[in-house]
Amino acid sequence: MKGIITVLGKDKVGIIAAVCTYLSERQVNILDISQTIVQGFFSMLMIVDMPAQIDFAQLANGLRELGEGLELEIKLQREDIFESMHRI
Repeated sequence: MKGIITVLGKDKVGIIAAVCTYLSERQVNILDISQTIVQGFFSMLMIVDMPAQIDFAQLANGLRELGEGLELEIKLQREDIFESMHRI
């Protein structure tokens, strides 16, 4: 199952490392990643492939909690829902 992860917040050292480590520990593969920093604000978009047996809600909550600890907003959405929401 594919997912879209967004990360937003003030830039600081270790954001990418923390998110990637969290995902790696849960066998989530990063398929594509884009990040930028604009006037001190960090944004990242990741497309990930999640193992079939993963609990989506648990992963989404874990990422949200990771973000809270880093003072960031981290969201996980299912790719199919994300595409439906952004289709014109």
